[in-house]
Amino acid sequence: MAYAPGSDIAAAERNAEPPIELKIIVAGGFGVGKTTLITTLSEIDPLTTEEYLTVAGTGVDDLEGIAEKTRTTVAMDFGRITFSDPLAMILFLFGAPGQERFWFLWSDLGHGAVGAVVLVDTRRLRESFTAVSWYEQQSLPFVVAVNEFDGTYRYTPDEVRQALNLAPRVPVVTCDVRQHISAVNVLITLVGHSLELRRAATSKADIT
Repeated sequence: MAYAPGSDIAAAERNAEPPIELKIIVAGGFGVGKTTLITTLSEIDPLTTEEYLTVAGTGVDDLEGIAEKTRTTVAMDFGRITFSDPLAMILFLFGAPGQERFWFLWSDLGHGAVGAVVLVDTRRLRESFTAVSWYEQQSLPFVVAVNEFDGTYRYTPDEVRQALNLAPRVPVVTCDVRQHISAVNVLITLVGHSLELRRAATSKADIT
């Protein structure tokens, strides 16, 4: 799958079929880098709903390990990215808020999605358990992407898998959400994983 900068119209003109449109959720705990990932990937000006943290959040938003954070998503983020090879695809990226008081939005945001990226910060791994459990319960394909912040210890994907008690089928990748190629690789992994699961389910249905 190749990323193609530019409009989805140009991608469609290079292919006989119109582009496939897929909805992707970017989830994870508070302050793991969801907005940054979407901003890095989006070929359009991303829609963000960030507000400044205030004293009203004291005792509610856990800033341990991310004391420098000054803004947070209060509804959702949105971006778009187009791929052209081997199929023309337009991925619509929806960022879900991480704080507990906004979890009620997750069901609505997830409607119609083909998969989710669950971002994790190994400095605050406990913030990721809820998102992992929620997507497991929804039976929605997801990948775990370890956002490697500067100055943090680099755990292996297998160590993260064990710590989060992930099923063997769930891909775990490392990334730097500030780097475009690294962020694109996360999406490629997710789309490939989702398609593989769909093919497996179709084959199983054909056999039965």
